[in-house]
Amino acid sequence: MKMIQPNCRARFAAEDIEFILSILGGKIGTAECLIKLLADEDSRDLILDDEALFHALLERRGCLRVSSRFYFYILVRQVFLRSDIQDRAVADYVAEVLTEFARAEQARCVLPGGANPIEYFFEMLAALKTADDRTSFFIRVHIGNYSLFLSGVFPDRIRFRAEARGFPDLRYYENLGRMQYRMASDHRLAQRYELANILGTLSERFGRTRLALNDMAERLFTLEADYSLEGLIRAIKNAE
Repeated sequence: MKMIQPNCRARFAAEDIEFILSILGGKIGTAECLIKLLADEDSRDLILDDEALFHALLERRGCLRVSSRFYFYILVRQVFLRSDIQDRAVADYVAEVLTEFARAEQARCVLPGGANPIEYFFEMLAALKTADDRTSFFIRVHIGNYSLFLSGVFPDRIRFRAEARGFPDLRYYENLGRMQYRMASDHRLAQRYELANILGTLSERFGRTRLALNDMAERLFTLEADYSLEGLIRAIKNAE
C-alpha cells in the first residue's frame, strides 16, 4: 500500500516553470532566477502563494501545460487560505491526495496478499478487524483520504445518491473520515511518516476542509465542459 506524502511543492515539471514565468516573469526575471528561488523553501512558498497563479489556472481555456501536482497545489492552497486553513503542509498533502485519487486505480485499497483491491468502505472497515498493526494504519489513512476526496470533489453526487437511493449522506463521509484520520494520527507510524500533525489537522477540521474543496470543485466544474475530475486531469495530462 502506498503512503501519500506532501510532495507537490518539491516536484516541479519544466512546464510548471514555464507557466510561472508566463504569469510572474515581470516580477521574477529569467528561468535561471526562478529555479534558484524555487530551491529556497521560503522563496518557493511565497511564489506559489501568489494569487495571480491561482487566477491564471482558473481563467485559462484549453489544455493547461502544467503538472497535475502543481495544478492541484495552487488551487487547494488558495481555497484553504480562504477557509483559514493556513498550514502549507496540509494543502500539499491534500493536493497529493487529489493527484493520486484522480487516477481511478489509486482510489482502491490494495491489501498485502490480497487477490483483488477493495473499493467500498464497508469492505475496508471489515478488513480492519483482521489486519495487522501496520496494515490497519494504512487502511485508516486510505479511508480518511477517500472520504475527503469523495465528499470534497463530488458532494452533489453524494447528495443525489443519498436522497434518491438511500446511500450514505455527507455527514456519514465526514464522520467516517474524521474518525479514521484521528485514529491514524495517534498511530506510531504517523510519527514515522511525519504525518501526525497533518492527519490530526484533517481530523479536527474535516468539515471545513471538505467545504473548501467543494468551493474548488464548483469553480472548476463551472469552467470546464467535462464535469468529471477525470476530465480535468485528462486536460492536464494531454499537455504533459
